[in-house]
Amino acid sequence: MNIEAIYKESNALLEGHFLLSSGNHSQYYLQSAKVLENPKTAQILAEALAKQIQQSGIMIDTVCSPALGGILAGYELARALGVRFIFAERVEKKMTIRRGFEIKKDENILICEDIITTGGSALEAAHVAKEMGANIVAFAALANRGFCARSGSQKEAKPSCKLPQDVPFFALEDFEFEIFKPEECPLCKEGSIAQKPGSRGN
Repeated sequence: MNIEAIYKESNALLEGHFLLSSGNHSQYYLQSAKVLENPKTAQILAEALAKQIQQSGIMIDTVCSPALGGILAGYELARALGVRFIFAERVEKKMTIRRGFEIKKDENILICEDIITTGGSALEAAHVAKEMGANIVAFAALANRGFCARSGSQKEAKPSCKLPQDVPFFALEDFEFEIFKPEECPLCKEGSIAQKPGSRGN
């Protein structure tokens, strides 16, 4: 399966001049919401990701996703795995699990995002679930921005990766784009103005 081609066909691999949440700039941006707006495509990607996870032999009771970006990916993955789905969300800037969702002691939970960059939000959701008694058995995402090492890849994790190295991380593809500090951005030097994409922008 050519994941990059699927993203391009869905207009989810954007090219331009983007201001990232880190404050850095990039010529490319992944907008997984565009992939997931087509239920059939979402199903195909989730089933491919579920196959990787099932082949690992890891036992999963529940998939948990941080809102908002991870909800669609996590729900489709839970459906493909045949397990329960819950989500975590920020309340006054603090990640929490509410809405009546309960976690049993030693429940095996996989944390799923649409895209993992450094894994910060996924790790926050994992901490909340763990405080409620969960075993965090894996992390997963449709796409990996290349900062963290996914299972089956020869690429090593970068220092900025926040995911624990002793818990497996599954993703369909690595997308590594060159990132620039604003003062070093060649696009800025050409007179282009960076646009803020994504759930925290538009």
